[in-house]
Amino acid sequence: MRIQDFADMTKFEEIMSNWAKATGLATVAVGADGEYISECYNFTDFCIKLTRGSKEGCARCEKCDREGKGIYHCHAGLIDFGIDLVVAGQKMGAVIGGQVLPEAPDEEEFRRVAREIGVNEDEYIAALKKVNVRTEEAIVASATLLGQVLNNYINTEYTEKYNGKMIARLTEGVNQCEAMVKDIRVYTDKFNSIQQRQGILSLNARIEAARAGSAGRGFAVVAQEVENLSKDSKELNQMIGEKVDSISKVVHEMTETDQNIFL
Repeated sequence: MRIQDFADMTKFEEIMSNWAKATGLATVAVGADGEYISECYNFTDFCIKLTRGSKEGCARCEKCDREGKGIYHCHAGLIDFGIDLVVAGQKMGAVIGGQVLPEAPDEEEFRRVAREIGVNEDEYIAALKKVNVRTEEAIVASATLLGQVLNNYINTEYTEKYNGKMIARLTEGVNQCEAMVKDIRVYTDKFNSIQQRQGILSLNARIEAARAGSAGRGFAVVAQEVENLSKDSKELNQMIGEKVDSISKVVHEMTETDQNIFL
């Protein structure tokens, strides 16, 4: 399952966009497969065009992407972050970003990096001067806040969708129970009809036995057993009816309250 399968990605993007505007930090969300699932916000030319634009720089950046956790200093001297997005104990992706300086840069140090990765030093420094500077404390607070907000959001979205499915399954089960209760009532009515016919048959048999006199004694015994069976059937039918009424009551109550179970 992916975040896109249960979360409103328009609202997801809105959170990221507003955060990026408020903090000036770069950010993007990726799925469990590492592929982008959001727009890229505040990405700098220093990182994307120049550092990642060189073969060596890109290799170093990808190594940081794989190994960087939490808030960390990247190979080029900027601060980046990587915060897991977790739902029900399962990592669904991550929000990554940063691309800011914790303090005014040492240009000579960045010229050294430019030479190592094969980038024009002057272009590198010109792009570096456009990178935002934030205190490390502010960067940590901002990145942590984004991670908390996004995790709360996707977990809420997941819970709502999961509960919706649970309610749907419960409603389906209730409807099936109602259908079975109706079937039981039909069978009970038929059983009651049979019981009534047994009573009539017993009465007729007793009348015929009386007419036959001593020759009908055996028949009278059978008639008595039929009558007893009819009485037992009637009692059993009443018990079944009571149980059906109880089941029907429970099902009815579930139908009325199932929409409130997961609120």
